[in-house]
Amino acid sequence: MKIKVVKKPLAEVRALPAPARQKPVRPARFWRWVMKTAGAGDLKDAGFSYTLEGLDRLPETPCLVLMNHSSFIDLEIASKILYPHPFNIVCTSDGFVGKAGLMRRIGCIPTNKFVTDLGLLSDMSYALKELGTHVLLYPEASYTFDGCATPLPARMGVLLKKLKVPVLLIKTDGAFLRDPLYNCLQKRRVYVSASVSMLVSESDAKEKSASELTKIVEDAFTFDNFREQQEKRIRVDEPFRADGLHRILYKCPLCGREGEMEGKGTQLSCHACGASWTLDEYGLLQGNGSEGTAHIPDWYAWERKAVRSELEDGSYKLDCPVRILVFRDFKAIYDIGGGKLTHGPDGFTLTDEAGELIYAQAPGKSYSLYADYFWYEIGDVICIGDSDMQFYCLPPEGVPVAKARLATEELYKIVKANRRG
Repeated sequence: MKIKVVKKPLAEVRALPAPARQKPVRPARFWRWVMKTAGAGDLKDAGFSYTLEGLDRLPETPCLVLMNHSSFIDLEIASKILYPHPFNIVCTSDGFVGKAGLMRRIGCIPTNKFVTDLGLLSDMSYALKELGTHVLLYPEASYTFDGCATPLPARMGVLLKKLKVPVLLIKTDGAFLRDPLYNCLQKRRVYVSASVSMLVSESDAKEKSASELTKIVEDAFTFDNFREQQEKRIRVDEPFRADGLHRILYKCPLCGREGEMEGKGTQLSCHACGASWTLDEYGLLQGNGSEGTAHIPDWYAWERKAVRSELEDGSYKLDCPVRILVFRDFKAIYDIGGGKLTHGPDGFTLTDEAGELIYAQAPGKSYSLYADYFWYEIGDVICIGDSDMQFYCLPPEGVPVAKARLATEELYKIVKANRRG
């Protein structure tokens, strides 16, 4: 999927009117059928099936539907399962660029990822209470990098208390293994399935405390796709299965160098020290010498700890040139040229080459970061910004956007702990 990009000076971008907020639209039956039909071929290729757990059928009562987020097939799965029930979808605002009318017709509700959106609760409530539709929400907001759950908003329980509706859970199996984000948009031959269950009843939503509801959601979003692959012996034998793996595993555990890793074919190698691993058919990295075996989420967790140590000793710093794309309205993404992005204990700072932009984002602003691979087939991206404008920063090849996301999450924890202290 691509996006319309237009070159425009920052001053002209700032002068553009921001899109007015519009109430959600109940998708007509035709558009529900289009959504289901559009994904039918992909689901057939994946041998998709699903089960209802503890349910005879989907409830007619409008529900909040929570779903884990692994790849684009997630929306196709939801459209298949929920049909013919009408449902609205909370999605990223940049998805509206160039197709806002269509997105509204199919029921999408735009919001900026990891930015406080006071109108989103109102939109969701309107869809549930006034339109009588289900509302689909990916609480992780971004695709998982390492096949494990990404951080959830701390106030999920508060949201459930305010909405006071039943909560369905759609949990996928195989979606990540079929199309992991790091693997250069190459699909593998993996069967995909899903289960649907009632996570929170309407009475639970009203009677349980916000903290209890948050715990229920957090427990439901606990998984490890690579571990499940190994335990279930799910074979992934594509010769490109390690392509792009360095986007997650950017730091060598032997020499400690960053930006020297490369995932290609079935191999993950460090160009600095020569260490190499083979990604076997069951998702485990096998050392080709004295490197030993490695579980990908464990490696990613080790990188998180390393970032945390850098933050605590003051050595963490991101400072790199970037191409800056700006989201301002639904007509296009605007390319304002080059600039510089820095990230450290004080948060993010973004400046442009023309000297017109100085944007600073404090470390306590968000619990995570919108970082993505192959964003609209343009490149790896780090997104910062506010409700007024979003800045999509594309760093040079080799700069690990995963590290920026880990640093953002750990820095947020440090800031919050210091405030409590």
